[in-house]
Amino acid sequence: MEILRIFPEEIQTAIETEIRDVDSIQEIRLRNNRKLIIKESQREIKLPLTITMSDIRKILEYVSRYSIYAYEDELKQGYITIEGGHRIGICGKIVMDTSTLSIKNINYISSINIRVAMEHKGIADYVLPAIIDGDNVCHTLIISPPCCGKTTLLRDIIRQLSDGSRFLAGIDVGVVDERSEIAASHLGTAYNDVGSRTDILDCCPKEIGMLMLIRSMSPKVIAVDEIGGIRDIEAIRYVINSGCRIIATVHGRTLSEVINKPYLGELIKDSTFERIITIGNDYKKNIYVNKNGKIMQINKNVG
Repeated sequence: MEILRIFPEEIQTAIETEIRDVDSIQEIRLRNNRKLIIKESQREIKLPLTITMSDIRKILEYVSRYSIYAYEDELKQGYITIEGGHRIGICGKIVMDTSTLSIKNINYISSINIRVAMEHKGIADYVLPAIIDGDNVCHTLIISPPCCGKTTLLRDIIRQLSDGSRFLAGIDVGVVDERSEIAASHLGTAYNDVGSRTDILDCCPKEIGMLMLIRSMSPKVIAVDEIGGIRDIEAIRYVINSGCRIIATVHGRTLSEVINKPYLGELIKDSTFERIITIGNDYKKNIYVNKNGKIMQINKNVG
């Protein structure tokens, strides 16, 4: 597993010794003065190795090529995206800019969470017939709790719409990848396969990026991850009024929970989202048709 090269030798050895299948790793969590924790899809493993501030510093120095200040803008967002598209989340002491009430920097970094960039090609095969209506892509919302596969599903939908499939010829897709999780871009290169007709705005706020794509790239479909705020909703309405299709994800445990969210619930109640896909903690998925104010389930618990 190429992500292991960022660790000091002692940590690499501990992971390779304790984890039989390193390719199954989804997250690696390192906290100062705490045991190293590995997360796979169905389990968490605590390794018999205590992490130090020195370990964390060495990792950050390596991934930043010994110039952590070059990543200052990304650090303000709480993460660094590295080659391969892997994302390193960061916690420590926040330094605020009191004049703008914005984050200026993060010092004394005490914990990091490495989320391993992963692809599962073909995972969208069963949903494509449901979200394609003739020659059109339906406005689609994907709902799931954190770490249950909504971004993975979105990524494969984007790839298949962009490259084309037996359900629809390839179309232009615009992706606003605010956290670099969809395409896993690093220095302009997308390390995840999001298709041959896909344009990516990396590290761009969703509400700004959606408008930029409409004005500059004329996509048939725009895809965004983890919507929620009123500005996101206003941008989605702009996208739809421009004749572009939208595919988005949102955190939520159930459909009813999301319907009750401010602003976003209105888009569901007025049938703006024509298809809704829910993913549970067991990774099972349900698909709904949303038409004329009525929501009807068209499948149950597809893996």
